[in-house]
Amino acid sequence: MRQRRAEEYAEFASARAGHLYRSACLLTAGDTHLAEDLVQETLGRLYISWGRVSRVGNPAGYAQTVLTRTFLAHQRRRSSTERATDVLPDLPGRAFDGDTSLRLTLLEALGRLPAKDRAVVVLRYWEDRSIEETADVMNTSSAAVRTRCVRALGQLRELLGKDLGEYARP
Repeated sequence: MRQRRAEEYAEFASARAGHLYRSACLLTAGDTHLAEDLVQETLGRLYISWGRVSRVGNPAGYAQTVLTRTFLAHQRRRSSTERATDVLPDLPGRAFDGDTSLRLTLLEALGRLPAKDRAVVVLRYWEDRSIEETADVMNTSSAAVRTRCVRALGQLRELLGKDLGEYARP
């Protein structure tokens, strides 16, 4: 029984790790090291409770929830001696098909948003979750998610300029 659960977990973890990592990179505004740490902590928490999680109807959604909550908890306890860096490694990214300048511009803009606003943008527009799902993941109300969406998109418009059409794909 334990062997079967361990195999199920290993299969799930290997299938979802890439997606979790991409989401974590967006949440951390491109901090790949922190993103790796968040994914490892998420997968560790899932392993501990895999018997219960595997019976959930959507373990992938549960994993995303754990990742987001882990990120928000990390932001709350961040040491004052830690400093974010402006330098990002030049890693290929599927999301922008090789358009490095666009990717860096968007990651920089995301990095300027407060952590909770960034989480809302990633969950709503990258993960394509509903307002209610986002509120559930973040342990907040739907109204707070709507407010954060409006605020975050307004800040992104200011950071990226009023003509966002240049960033949109034809």
